[in-house]
Amino acid sequence: MKVDDDVLSDEESSAGPDQRAELTLGALVCVVVGLVLAMFVFVLHEAWPSFAHNGLHWFGAGGSVDNQIDAIYSSGDNAARAVYTFHAWPLIWSTILIVGGAVVIAFVCSLFVAVFIVEFAPEPMRALLQPVLRMLAMVPSVVYGLLGVLVVVPFINNHLISEHSKASVTPIITLDGYSLLAAVVILAVMIAPVMISIFVNGLRAVPRGWLEGSLALGINPWRTVWKVGVRTARPALVAGTVLATARGIGEAVMLSMVSGSVGFAPNPADGLVFIFEPSRPLAATIIDNIDQLTSPPMRHTLYALGAVLLFSGAMLSFAGWAAKQPLRRYGVLA
Repeated sequence: MKVDDDVLSDEESSAGPDQRAELTLGALVCVVVGLVLAMFVFVLHEAWPSFAHNGLHWFGAGGSVDNQIDAIYSSGDNAARAVYTFHAWPLIWSTILIVGGAVVIAFVCSLFVAVFIVEFAPEPMRALLQPVLRMLAMVPSVVYGLLGVLVVVPFINNHLISEHSKASVTPIITLDGYSLLAAVVILAVMIAPVMISIFVNGLRAVPRGWLEGSLALGINPWRTVWKVGVRTARPALVAGTVLATARGIGEAVMLSMVSGSVGFAPNPADGLVFIFEPSRPLAATIIDNIDQLTSPPMRHTLYALGAVLLFSGAMLSFAGWAAKQPLRRYGVLA
């Protein structure tokens, strides 16, 4: 009987610290969730005057965004006649084009690089590529922006944009290399290391027995990698793409430096020249006008831009979660 009592006392003493640890971690999780919700509520509260004055027209097109921003900021001196008219479609469209183009380019390149690293690269090369990728992922965005301003933008202006193209849009916009193309290329380079790292981890998590079984059946290595390895690692591909897209949506400094910082919506109907047209995404607009927060209407407008970015990030996370649900049947990576 005494032995049983000793065993119970030992179990109770060991359960005490475990229970306290669980409660502590649970409290930390609740604090983090509360802070995130408080941030959403605060941003939405500050953004509401802009949304309320414009309604759904806030997301539409109409007029020059830059002129509207100037009018909103100038009206801050007179609270009785505050101006809130704002149509953000050119900024939203620019964000879609820049982030979408960069994600597509980065996804294709990152997938091939990840497959090469995991399946085909010699061990010395693999050992070299991994720290290089980590270093590229840690490079500050302003450094990428500086390289864009000094290298990519001049190259586009001097070698890719013809004088005929410049003359064709001169009455409307100026083509000088600060463009949609420059933003897409540099953003793709920025987010690719994140994608590659996650893709590599996903491919390495595929059981080797599955790949070896496919090879034993006589299927060639390349087909085995794509039909077994990449197919099984699809949840990791979704996760990497979601994280990289979220970083692209929130990128501001680099895009402010190379995109042209003009509230203009590049028009695909213009032909190939549209990739050389300047633009400005949502996050870069906040950076470019951050010194105008002293104007109440402008502050509410910038918070509205931030609210759209927050909502986009939340919906992106939900979409990534929903996309991975049908892939759970592949088991190991879900």
